[in-house]
Amino acid sequence: MNFKVGDLAVYPAQGIGMVQAIESKSISGGEKASFYVLRILDTGVTIMIPMNNVEQVGLRRIMDAKSVRSIYKILRTRDTGVDPQPWNRRYRQYMDKLKSGSPFEIAEVLRNLLHLKGEKVLSFGERKMLDTARSLLVKEISIARSVTEEVVEADLRRFLNL
Repeated sequence: MNFKVGDLAVYPAQGIGMVQAIESKSISGGEKASFYVLRILDTGVTIMIPMNNVEQVGLRRIMDAKSVRSIYKILRTRDTGVDPQPWNRRYRQYMDKLKSGSPFEIAEVLRNLLHLKGEKVLSFGERKMLDTARSLLVKEISIARSVTEEVVEADLRRFLNL
């Protein structure tokens, strides 16, 4: 997957970033490697990603309109079948989904945690994860649909009856 300077990309569990530059650097043994210099929009953190590791780290393009519709379908699903497992196992499972960078898995985490929140009090870690999942999805959907984050938040409230 090739990006150019100015492109927006999703970096798993960090969020959306803009490709600031493409640089070549000498690495061990005098070899040269090319890197994407990605600035995460939310935090301003700059990350260098080796161009030959883009797929391994999960760097991807912003989702398209068809993916947004699929995300909304996932969020509307009522029968989630949340497994009543210990919170620490569920936490690890959900963290893996967040780290995958897949918007579909992040939507599942958001939906399942909101469902769980309706049944019991979430742990601090689960609340933080819920906020992270919501933030990652809202930001990407707002860019994909070219609307404000407030519009996406309103859609989520409608789908999730919040």
